[in-house]
Amino acid sequence: MENRTIFIGIAGGTASGKTTVVEKIMDRFKNESVECLELDAYYKDFSHLSPSERDHLNFDHPQSIDFDLLISHIQLLKEGNKIEKPIYDFGTHLRTSQTVTITPRKIVIVEGILIFSNSKIRELLDMKIFVDAAPDIRLMRRIERDMTERGRSLESVKAQYFKTVRPMHLEFIEPTKQYADIIVPRGGDNHVAISMIRSRIRYLLEK
Repeated sequence: MENRTIFIGIAGGTASGKTTVVEKIMDRFKNESVECLELDAYYKDFSHLSPSERDHLNFDHPQSIDFDLLISHIQLLKEGNKIEKPIYDFGTHLRTSQTVTITPRKIVIVEGILIFSNSKIRELLDMKIFVDAAPDIRLMRRIERDMTERGRSLESVKAQYFKTVRPMHLEFIEPTKQYADIIVPRGGDNHVAISMIRSRIRYLLEK
């Protein structure tokens, strides 16, 4: 059988442990040539809006994502072509002028909260994983991450959570569990589930 790229989708709510799961997969298969496309890199270009207008955008809604670009990038990689992955600046809510060159690999992970909300992306994936965690745990992780890594205040994190993050999760993310081949409770701490995922990836590589 001809060698081809295996595309793995990893979705789940904010701060559910997706990044940890991705890191554990990439670490295990680093000798196999593995790459990751983060949905966070594919926010639309909002440079036509003022800074104050960008501050009030709903970044948890599917309409904030440039799915057309992401789909075209996945298709190009499937065809053996390289792509230029955008770099997004969360401080300004803008794409930077720089990109990251991604070449076709044996394994490409597509990671982000909303990837299963798009039917075209679902069709392009060989394996779909939903990383799950209790809402209170996700909220505490989100507060810690946004305050330490993105310079946000506690009040702004809380306001955004109740205004957009939570309602968007209930409307666009939680329902996409139905599309998952594997659901991983407890995120990166679920060693049994991660071991099963690794075995499945190995099977796909060797099939």
